[in-house]
Amino acid sequence: MAGAESPGRAVGSAWTWRPVARDALLARAFHSCTELRGRFYLVGGLLEGGARVPSSDTVIFDPAGGQAVRLPARGSPLRSHHDAALVGGRWLCVVGGWDGSRRLATVAALDTESGVWEIWTANPGNSPPAGLSSHTCTRLSDRELRVSGREGGTRTQRRYGSIYTLKLDHSTRTYCYKEEGCHTVSRSGHCAALLPTAGPHPGHQLLLFGGCNSVEPEVAGQWSHGKIKEEPPVAPHLMEQLARLVSSGQGLQQGPQSLRHHSCSVVGPFAVLFGGETLTRARDTICNDLYIYDTRESQTNVRGREEGKT
Repeated sequence: MAGAESPGRAVGSAWTWRPVARDALLARAFHSCTELRGRFYLVGGLLEGGARVPSSDTVIFDPAGGQAVRLPARGSPLRSHHDAALVGGRWLCVVGGWDGSRRLATVAALDTESGVWEIWTANPGNSPPAGLSSHTCTRLSDRELRVSGREGGTRTQRRYGSIYTLKLDHSTRTYCYKEEGCHTVSRSGHCAALLPTAGPHPGHQLLLFGGCNSVEPEVAGQWSHGKIKEEPPVAPHLMEQLARLVSSGQGLQQGPQSLRHHSCSVVGPFAVLFGGETLTRARDTICNDLYIYDTRESQTNVRGREEGKT
């Protein structure tokens, strides 16, 4: 958890890199990381370079104590290249991903109160994707997720990205996919950010960043005011820092191109993108660039690209 510090930055917006944990249990890639009650749940992933079979580990990291522990949960699924969302303040739902032999569109859920994994079943009328990997899964409510990204089996891939609404019922442990009528460009390894919209008609929209050659984000859903439950700001001081960083004029106006497998954090009106793999560089394909997307002005305004080695 860090930010880039560079000479000449506006007063009060300087960030520094600071390691918060070093633990072998945290060493993994293509996993999911979900926060619940101040702790982070890390599920699956690949534990070493070249690995073909994903891990079935569930690791809980407590940032307050700096401690990581493996959860001895029964029925933990083999998963990588998946995504996860918290439902009902209790169930950690893992959607899609790679199980070592095929791409899935199923839902497995960890009951964080009992510490047991459950395999949820599909409702009649379910119209699932052919298979999902390196997709995104965004929580809209306790009963509805929005899934987007490239789909297909191990031999075939669509040239476009489908958008699905995934309805969940934690009381019956069931789910149901519904494909939306619109599509996106083919994306893999992108990120999704549910952000407020500015202007005379406020609301929310789901934007997709990266995962293809396009610089501009793509809209994967729009909702009018009141349709999405507003969450209170959890990091007002960080919001202030980001606002100062954007207004300082540092960085470039161009958004990320050919970026994938990066991180994305929504902080109030900002989407903060960091790191990842870029296909526009011949030698060093791993970057540590920081991008800030600012929704307070224009919806195509990507502000502040900071570069520096850590």
